[in-house]
Amino acid sequence: MKKAVVIPSFQAEATLAGVVNALPPELFTEGGIAIIVNDASPDATGKVADRLAEEYEGVFALHHEQNRGYGGGLKTGMRYGMEQGAEIFAIVHADGQYAPAMVLQLCAPIARGVAEIVQGSRMKGGGARRGEHPMPLSRFLPNRLLTMFENLVVGTSLAEFHSGYMVYSKKLLERVPFEAIQNNYNFDAEMIILAHMVGIRTVEVSIPTRYDDEASSLNPIPYGLNVLRMMWRVTTGHYIELLDKHSQQEPR
Repeated sequence: MKKAVVIPSFQAEATLAGVVNALPPELFTEGGIAIIVNDASPDATGKVADRLAEEYEGVFALHHEQNRGYGGGLKTGMRYGMEQGAEIFAIVHADGQYAPAMVLQLCAPIARGVAEIVQGSRMKGGGARRGEHPMPLSRFLPNRLLTMFENLVVGTSLAEFHSGYMVYSKKLLERVPFEAIQNNYNFDAEMIILAHMVGIRTVEVSIPTRYDDEASSLNPIPYGLNVLRMMWRVTTGHYIELLDKHSQQEPR
């Protein structure tokens, strides 16, 4: 199964090259690709992306003329990957927070045919507060509280709902309306919700934590408020409506 690593990138000129360099060589020797999506970054991220695309066979650089947000970058990258024949889509962040070297391990459950959605979890195994770059308590505690609430409302039992180290199968992307969900950082959580609603369980794989709070562009207050909005949408049938509309549009 052909793999595509999607790297949404915004103000990542200092870290992007290191992330691409850390991807396992087997990704490319086995026919996989990496897709950098420069989300109209005002710094030199676009130039770095173009240079990497020239240096590496199998690396592609895409550029948004206007900022579309984290989720918007994922949509662009996954659409392009599908055009290139990819069947597994791994999301690797350009800031290096999630270990790029582990990407094939996270793809493995889908490649083996035992999963359609995989999450690299910092909470599984209790590793979030360990290591040289642990998650600060100011992020750890809200993560735990929001995850408890989300599990209760959605009906899941995840160790965390808020890791961005995600892997999706082409089969899942075709089954759920990923184009219709949010363009912000809640994209991955909404994918978990949609997968759960069509009977697909998210498989969790433990990953190490490398948290650089200063480099994070995530504002926790609007993010948390949007999580509450998502839970309201769960209870009011918003995602069921999206799935019903998507099923009506699917070719017979």
